[in-house]
Amino acid sequence: MSRMPITDAMFLINETRRTPMHVGGLHLFDLPEGVDAIEFLAELGDILSYDGDLRHPFGERLKMGPLAQFGPISWEQDHQLDMDYHIRHSALPAPGRYRELFALVSRLHSTLLDRSRPLWELHLIEGLQNRQFAMYMKTHHCAIDGASSMHLLNSMYSPNPNARIQYSPFSQEAYEAYKEALLQARPRRVRPKESEMKAVLEVLREQLGGAVQIGKALRDYAGVWLGRNTKLAAPVYKSPRTPLSQRITGARRFVAQSWDFQRVRTMSKAFDGTLNDGVLAMVSGALRRYLLDQQALPKESLTAMAPISLRAADDIDSANAVAFITANLGTAHRDPAKRMRVIQESMQAGKAQLAGMSRREVEIYTALTQLPTLLTFLTGSMDRFPAFSTVVSNVPGPRQQMYWNGARLAGLYPVSIPFDGFAANFTVVSHDKSLDFGIVACRHTMPQVQRMIDYMEESLVELEEAAGLRSKPSKRRTAAKKKPAAKKSPAKKAAAKKASKKPAAAKKKAANRKTAPRRKAVPKSASR
Repeated sequence: MSRMPITDAMFLINETRRTPMHVGGLHLFDLPEGVDAIEFLAELGDILSYDGDLRHPFGERLKMGPLAQFGPISWEQDHQLDMDYHIRHSALPAPGRYRELFALVSRLHSTLLDRSRPLWELHLIEGLQNRQFAMYMKTHHCAIDGASSMHLLNSMYSPNPNARIQYSPFSQEAYEAYKEALLQARPRRVRPKESEMKAVLEVLREQLGGAVQIGKALRDYAGVWLGRNTKLAAPVYKSPRTPLSQRITGARRFVAQSWDFQRVRTMSKAFDGTLNDGVLAMVSGALRRYLLDQQALPKESLTAMAPISLRAADDIDSANAVAFITANLGTAHRDPAKRMRVIQESMQAGKAQLAGMSRREVEIYTALTQLPTLLTFLTGSMDRFPAFSTVVSNVPGPRQQMYWNGARLAGLYPVSIPFDGFAANFTVVSHDKSLDFGIVACRHTMPQVQRMIDYMEESLVELEEAAGLRSKPSKRRTAAKKKPAAKKSPAKKAAAKKASKKPAAAKKKAANRKTAPRRKAVPKSASR
């Protein structure tokens, strides 16, 4: 039995029927050539259904204290584990398009996990077109975060299309094998003889200098509220109310799309920014378009919570190891280059706050600066005082083509959490040569979220044009083609002949009569 840290327990405390606190992923695969789809999926199901010793948290359930979810909370072994409950098989209705797939994932992601069982489910999904199948998995956020999900994925898949893994990725055997391979792949440090003295000095620095470091960062943070720090963004402060900041329902809508990794990276570098800056700028432009269509774009710029990982490269045990930066999305500016500059300045200011801190210091600083967010949650006022407008999370994934027992991984789409105050969540995973975006939103609070896919492409094109990576479409107007004159009927010909015989005085009087000016036709632009 192990005690759950309070940082993980917060995801249980914050959970309601309207706001399930699990994270998930939709993995899309191409079946290997020549295999029977039914037999192949049945074999995968058999491997996954292993019910021996399972790694944390897949074989453990919650043990609540006297205060229920308010603690203390521990993990205990589930001796009545039913793998048939956790491993499920689904089939899409015809015609098996991505539309039907996204509808299924939207429904599966809307339901709460059963707290009397281990907090996870996996669904093998057949019935897709073009010999594809999918796997959707969700796990409670108190047990796993994005980085630990990637560790699980790497133990499950292989870059070798001929590799065959016969043990379950949830087994303790798989965990030990992956951890050993990870440690062997990383070179061991050769410490100098004075390492003990350096270790003592490091401890003293953390004990004596940590408070000073945090105090300086908090003074800078206070400057935001006093109006002295215009580049650093903070939760709640000047976060505008929009349709995204309303209270949400339990209904979900999920959509996904992939963009070329190098394309987004090239655009980001053209602005001297990071890949994450480029992702934030794409989301910024898309949300601006969405709110303009809703006639609800506020004067103040939207903000985004941008999680950053604190996890060490060889840490595969921690459930959650993240801090948060609040990014100014610059949506008040029409110019995409200006929006990108605002995003970069706020992200650089946020990272500067954390520079030089240890992981423990970052956790303390994050807890203190997120107090306004916690207060709005406890008082039920997140819709009236939104801490931020949305969440944009960038999770590094495998930068090579991966296979699952020969099935090619064609897409790796994250499915995360919307909440009161931010009705949409944008999460992206880098996978091989693509960036795979997963967008999940409240279906009622943010209708027609599927339009965000088109808006993000338009936003990327706009940024490429601003960076000089592509030419802007010509805005020259072309003359409208003159319509041929219609042939006059015999009756109209007679009337025209009679009108031509009017006296000159009548003609002069008619010429002086005022007539309404004709409206000039405006040709339609080729670009939106």
